[in-house]
Amino acid sequence: MKGFLDTSVLVAVFYGDHVHHHASMAIFLKLGTSTGSCGAHSLAEVYATLTRMPGKHRISGEQAMLFIGNIRERLSIVPLDGDDYAEALQSAATLGIVGGNAYDALLAHCAIKAKAETIYSWNSRHFAQCGPQVTKRLRTP
Repeated sequence: MKGFLDTSVLVAVFYGDHVHHHASMAIFLKLGTSTGSCGAHSLAEVYATLTRMPGKHRISGEQAMLFIGNIRERLSIVPLDGDDYAEALQSAATLGIVGGNAYDALLAHCAIKAKAETIYSWNSRHFAQCGPQVTKRLRTP
């Protein structure tokens, strides 16, 4: 099984007190570089989220990079080139996806590019806008 992890799953992996930590960690540990992937953009999203969490959950850039290293060791990182971006954004426009949900459309494009059979996300509503090719693969961990 090839799985793709959304940023919402990856962030939950690194906080033991996160409501979705155990389920997210279980799927993260189940997958390896040959069976699991995430979008290259998710690395930036994870970094930005972890270094801007409120209060005691905020970590330094150096700590975030350790977590990014864990992701890179365990998962294949799926980049998009210029043509991929244009195709994903054209698809988003056709589907009526606007604003920040365009980032989820880009990640959905990464999942399809990776030939993921399952897309794991805690933000199913956002990914559900990306059409049947995505929704048939969409699961919570």
